[in-house]
Amino acid sequence: IVDDSMFVMKQLQQILVSESYDVIAKAENGEEAVELYKKNKDNIDLVTMDITMPKMDGIEALRQIVSFDKNARIIMISAIGKQDLVKEALLLGAKNYIVKPLNREKVLERIKSVLS
Repeated sequence: IVDDSMFVMKQLQQILVSESYDVIAKAENGEEAVELYKKNKDNIDLVTMDITMPKMDGIEALRQIVSFDKNARIIMISAIGKQDLVKEALLLGAKNYIVKPLNREKVLERIKSVLS
């Protein structure tokens, strides 16, 4: 889970854990996300990545992770009104996106579709 908002991070973790997914790493910015991905690549099935974050945004982190692992499964998380960034992320290799505020059913539906 990559998000600079503790609230969103907690919310996503609760949704995932309630469906028996393991959350193996959390990052608050793109730099941490890239480092953690490289360290844990073999244990990661999916990354949820906020688009707007400090230090390194989600688009740049996505770009770096995909250049390192072209099979990375990353779902972008974005606020309403960021369609341009979502489109860019999908073109760069993101597998799907989720719009905030988070809706439990939509989150699970998108995650399951990317993992299947």
